[in-house]
Order: sequence, then structure tokens, then C-alpha cells
Amino acid sequence: QVQVVESGGGLVQAGGSLRLSCVASGRTFSIYAMGWFRQGPGKDREFVAAISWSGGEMAHADPVKGRFTISRENAKNTVYLQMNSLKPEDTAVYYCAVYSPTLPFNHYTNSAMYDHWGQGTQVTVSS
Repeated sequence: QVQVVESGGGLVQAGGSLRLSCVASGRTFSIYAMGWFRQGPGKDREFVAAISWSGGEMAHADPVKGRFTISRENAKNTVYLQMNSLKPEDTAVYYCAVYSPTLPFNHYTNSAMYDHWGQGTQVTVSS
């Protein structure tokens, strides 16, 4: 089984930065594409960013483009989400997920395409 653990959330003022980390263990991490989703208060879970197994392909949702950056270090079984210029509307629980290895990497915005999820880490941005 794959285990996914996020860390790095917290309380930050608007305009500040945070870096989230996600460690996946239990299988060969380097073969999996990974994604970040978030769920704000009273909102549905939404796609934030995704990265291919090699790191050569990345995608970011429009609300975070230019502010957030996804990256990975396969040697550390870790994927990161660098979040800059944070806004109050970024307040949410952020989830890391492992993309199904049997699917081509073109359904990454669909949460149903991810097999394993972490418990989430809270990010709160104050105005």
C-alpha cells in the first residue's frame, strides 16, 4: 500500500509564503505522477497542481498560476508545493495524492484519477 503524508501547513499573513511537502512511501515513488488538491470552507475539493513522474510535465490551476509551483525529488520520495503571494482565498485543507499509474497523464484535474490520498494539511491565510 502507498502511504501519503503532507506537512508544512500553517497560518500566514496575506502576501506571505509557505512550502508544503508530501512524502509517499510503500511503492516505487518515481513511477507515479502526483497532484495537489485543496478544499476550502464550504467548498468542493478542487485541483491545484500536478506533476508527471519525471517532473517534466507540470500543470497548475488558473487561480494559482504564477504564485504556486509544484516540484518533486524522487530520491526523497517527496513532492512540494511552493506557495507565494498567498491570499485569504487560498485558505483550505491541502491534500496530496498519487495519480493512478495505469492512466495517461492527461486527466490530472480529476480527483477520481488518483488512487491514494493523504490526510491533508491546513493552510490559513489572514488578511
